[in-house]
Amino acid sequence: MSDPTPDHTQTPEKGSTRRGLGIILVALYGLFALAATGRATYQIIADFQKAPVAYLLSALAAVIYIVATVALARGDRTSIRVARVAITIELVGVLTVGLVSYLVPSEFPDKTVWSHFGSGYGYFPLILPILGLLWLRYQSRR
Repeated sequence: MSDPTPDHTQTPEKGSTRRGLGIILVALYGLFALAATGRATYQIIADFQKAPVAYLLSALAAVIYIVATVALARGDRTSIRVARVAITIELVGVLTVGLVSYLVPSEFPDKTVWSHFGSGYGYFPLILPILGLLWLRYQSRR
């Protein structure tokens, strides 16, 4: 008679999102998902008329961080593809918004997640997608 209980003693495969750098990336994306969601929610509720484009971009950043977090945490083949797309959009977004926030500062009277290349977050919004894409690339070669 076989044991119907699942084997929880299996070690996650090397390089999965359940080990090492994978866990750290999921945690960082989760942290940014919470931070961006909180910031965007507050900005939209409290001062939407002050900078609607900037605050909606913060909300978009929050959605992208949530999608990336879930996709990285799941770690299956389809989820990795979704993560790759989300993180690529994130990188394009932070580069575009970062540049526009310097060129047209009147559109960004208040800091957002991606404005000034994420300077309000220690430039982590710029660094995180680069790390994420490098990690995904490394994993795809394994």
